[in-house]
Amino acid sequence: LSSTVSSKKRIGKLPLKVRKTFMRQLIIAVLVGMFSFSTAWAEESVYERVPEMKHPADNKWSKEKEALGKMLYFDPRLSGSNWISCATCHNPGLGWGDGLPRTIGDGQKELGRHAPTVINSGYFEVQMWDGRKKSLEDQAKGPIEATGEMNQNFDELIRELKALPGYVKRFTSVFGTNSMTIDNIAKAIATYERSVVSKNAPYDKYWAGEKSAMSASALKGMSLFFGKAKCAICHNGPVFTDSGFHNIGVKAAGPLKVDLGRYNESKSDFDKGAFKTPGLRSITQSAPYMHNGTEATLKDVIEFYDRGGDIKENLSPFITPLGLTAQEKKDLVEFLIALDGEPIEVIFPDLP
Repeated sequence: LSSTVSSKKRIGKLPLKVRKTFMRQLIIAVLVGMFSFSTAWAEESVYERVPEMKHPADNKWSKEKEALGKMLYFDPRLSGSNWISCATCHNPGLGWGDGLPRTIGDGQKELGRHAPTVINSGYFEVQMWDGRKKSLEDQAKGPIEATGEMNQNFDELIRELKALPGYVKRFTSVFGTNSMTIDNIAKAIATYERSVVSKNAPYDKYWAGEKSAMSASALKGMSLFFGKAKCAICHNGPVFTDSGFHNIGVKAAGPLKVDLGRYNESKSDFDKGAFKTPGLRSITQSAPYMHNGTEATLKDVIEFYDRGGDIKENLSPFITPLGLTAQEKKDLVEFLIALDGEPIEVIFPDLP
């Protein structure tokens, strides 16, 4: 009871938008509790197929723009050192991440956070672990100029690209004359990133009527996901994220001894240690896990949640010990594997 009263006091001090988000998640939590009594109904009710990708009104899709964005995405000349590209930290062969606990930036220095996957990022409401970027276009510019990441001066980048006739021709074709700007570079990269979509997983095939697409273990894991394990409180919707921020009790690791996460943007005490909920489609491809890469495997992630997190300070009320059996943990892993979409084929582009 004292915990509930304390939570109510904390919630009452939050901005309206944050309170609404919290209440939405609380409603989902209540439904998850109800789901344990009628799991089959619950799973079918919450299933959502991955929708068609939407593009912003000021950055409409075209085949030529996506092709230009692909070139820029793989081009190391976008960095000050001319060896780091977007694909260095978001490599298609490594689940569109880099396979490291924490990414390596300019000068081979270890940064404080794990490189998030690009997969399905076009569906996310905000970008980055702390949500400081509101769109893919905004996000694309951030790492380019960040001193610790690609460390590239925008004016110098434009000069370099203007010296390449192949790029000048393509920018003119896509955006018009004299259109080589950092904003248009970001628009092209974001357009390409929106093409990176995980869909038609065994999970989708199962709900489309192909009941053999998921194993018996995966089906049990699905029931746990939407029931006892409470995963769906935060991992919901077609790409399995609420795009919200939660302190789930992850221990510190790497160069950042203290990482306040979303608090750095919101300045709300409620957000101290909170990080964005990642999507779960094709999650098997982007190990290790958590915002700082502390969990090496999906088995480790489930063990983490089963014990109710590691750090209790400012912990989300949704994070509590689960009491899962060894078999239930294996079943949950099998369900997460069933979220792997069809392979996303990538052919490296010829660069100007």
